[in-house]
Amino acid sequence: MIEGRRRYVALGSSFAAGLGLGPRIAGSPIACQRSANGYPQQLARLCRLSIDDRSCSGATVAHVIGSGRFREAPQVDALDAATELVTLSIGGNDVGYVGDLTMLAMRRRHAWLRPFLKLFWKDPRPAAARDFDRLQGDLLALLAEVRRRAPGARIVVVSYPRILPPTGTNAAVGLDESEAALMREVASRLDAVTRAAAEAAQAVFVDMAAISAGHHAGSAEPWVHGAAPREGLAFHPTLAGAAATARAVAQVLG
Repeated sequence: MIEGRRRYVALGSSFAAGLGLGPRIAGSPIACQRSANGYPQQLARLCRLSIDDRSCSGATVAHVIGSGRFREAPQVDALDAATELVTLSIGGNDVGYVGDLTMLAMRRRHAWLRPFLKLFWKDPRPAAARDFDRLQGDLLALLAEVRRRAPGARIVVVSYPRILPPTGTNAAVGLDESEAALMREVASRLDAVTRAAAEAAQAVFVDMAAISAGHHAGSAEPWVHGAAPREGLAFHPTLAGAAATARAVAQVLG
């Protein structure tokens, strides 16, 4: 815990946990891969916050509010009346966003893997077949629970950064034009339902998709990795991307 002015609880999946961004936080669950360089940890250092980081790689909304992941307690159990700040980055795993990006790139780059991939993954679902309405309802329920448990906290919902270029594709992402177009639609709808839930819950929304528009995979200064990074994890934030997210949240906190 970092001694500071506010008690801060970080909730979310790998984009909050900082998967692939360096050393794991001592004492944190190995399976969650919670890095000392994820944006919540960088935010805590930047703003001198006392942090309780419950983010966990692979988490869905249900893992935050319900059963927890890898037999962990629900992430919301960290909240109480003393909590003054909450950040939340969640939803991508609920609609198969980064998972499908990864599988598409693997299928294209490693032809020998295709028969094995077909055993548990066929093809990416159309955007219309992904239950965004359910995700929005789940996010609303989660944000209501966060508000109930931490009534005095400022709640900041952080969307996913831009992964794909605004049009077409590039070598870094490793998808063809139609695959990139589909996953761009998924990203856009994910951002829209996340924003809608945040606004309905009167939470602060940090639109990292807009903020990172010029820093997609394959750009001159990427804030996310492409399909085959030399270090870090495919389609996840770079160290610079996590730092940029921390700065964006710090800015709204004033």
